[in-house]
Amino acid sequence: MSEFKQVVKEGATKVGSWIKRFFLIICLLAVVGGGVYLWVCNWTYSEGTRAGNLIKISYKGVVLKTYEGQLNLGGFQSNDQSGISGNIWEFSVWDNEIYKQLQQYEGKQVKLFYRQKYKAMPWQGDTDYFIYQVELVE
Repeated sequence: MSEFKQVVKEGATKVGSWIKRFFLIICLLAVVGGGVYLWVCNWTYSEGTRAGNLIKISYKGVVLKTYEGQLNLGGFQSNDQSGISGNIWEFSVWDNEIYKQLQQYEGKQVKLFYRQKYKAMPWQGDTDYFIYQVELVE
């Protein structure tokens, strides 16, 4: 009977070792995959400028607060059921200094320099467009 117990014990050790190795590999793949996903999402997809009338800039969020704004680009005017008139472009801001500058320009014509990311994470902002420079249009 002791030989049988010995064989069972060795088998259980091999299975336990295999399960530990399997879960370790799965965890490592998840960490590496998550890191690669965050890295790729943070790539700049496009870069450019947009000019228009700065409608709103705010600091909002329940748990993850971000700086968010809206720019009226002008052009086509629609008066649908949403109550929004004009061509509205929404953007996010990372830098507190840019946010303060935008607060001073609210209601004025501005030119915004932006970078578009593949995907914004919840702690970065609500949009994929991030403002890094502001100019007042005279």
